Amino acid sequence: MAVSLRKNRLPVKISGPDAQKLLDDVLTADVSSEPGAVRWWALLSPQGKVQAEGLIAPHEDGFWLDVDRAAAEAFLKRMRMYKLRANVEIEDMQHGHYVGWSAEPVTDALCDEDPRQPGMGYRIIAPHDATADWYESDIDFAERRIAAGLCEQGADFDADSVFPHDIGMDLLKAVDFKKGCFIGQEVVSRMQHRGTARRRPVIVSGVTSAPGTAVICGGKEAGTIGAEAEGKALAILRLSRVTDPADATVDGQPVQLALPSWASYAFGDSGSSENH
Repeated sequence: MAVSLRKNRLPVKISGPDAQKLLDDVLTADVSSEPGAVRWWALLSPQGKVQAEGLIAPHEDGFWLDVDRAAAEAFLKRMRMYKLRANVEIEDMQHGHYVGWSAEPVTDALCDEDPRQPGMGYRIIAPHDATADWYESDIDFAERRIAAGLCEQGADFDADSVFPHDIGMDLLKAVDFKKGCFIGQEVVSRMQHRGTARRRPVIVSGVTSAPGTAVICGGKEAGTIGAEAEGKALAILRLSRVTDPADATVDGQPVQLALPSWASYAFGDSGSSENH
């Protein structure tokens, strides 16, 4: 089965007797050691902003995470700081392993189904000598990810620029509001219970501009687009400014706006009042 190399994602392994507790105490997701318990996670700043994100999955030798290349060094530094005296080993696996993506499961690597939306395929992590047949284009995953409305660090936002609600993590089981404290939990829980989420992912079609270009709605900037794939991109938009989605432009050119299939929010919202 064809596997595409995800050059901008790096693998990290966290293992040891205290690994699950550390991860559950620090990351937003409900981290489980049960086989197949794949989660979308984020590491937040104390102010509640996303510093790193990716998928995490338990395997026999520990928990395997993938992280944006630009965020990896800071993520590893913070995790080593948070571990204190915990019996945990945190390993940067980027020099011997690679992260890939496949539409179908593979048997000769760590293979974890993306849980965020049906049909998102599989995250693959394998050592260098098992990747000879991987192809280097990331376009297939990018198209699928954008169509599903799934934001990704690096492509759609930078570290410390968004809250989990801004990228839909609260709606896609990437934030556990019941497990108790984690880094940034107070801010994120307040947003959840007060219903103050104002920015959300929106799918933008008809895009020809570079990432970071503004989406204009009703003469006002509502947000900016992320990386484009086959004419589509994700934008994290202030919904209250999208009163008429048919009146949206990027670089002066008309574009089409659509909400992800999982969205519980609507254009024109001033903030979600729902609890999830």
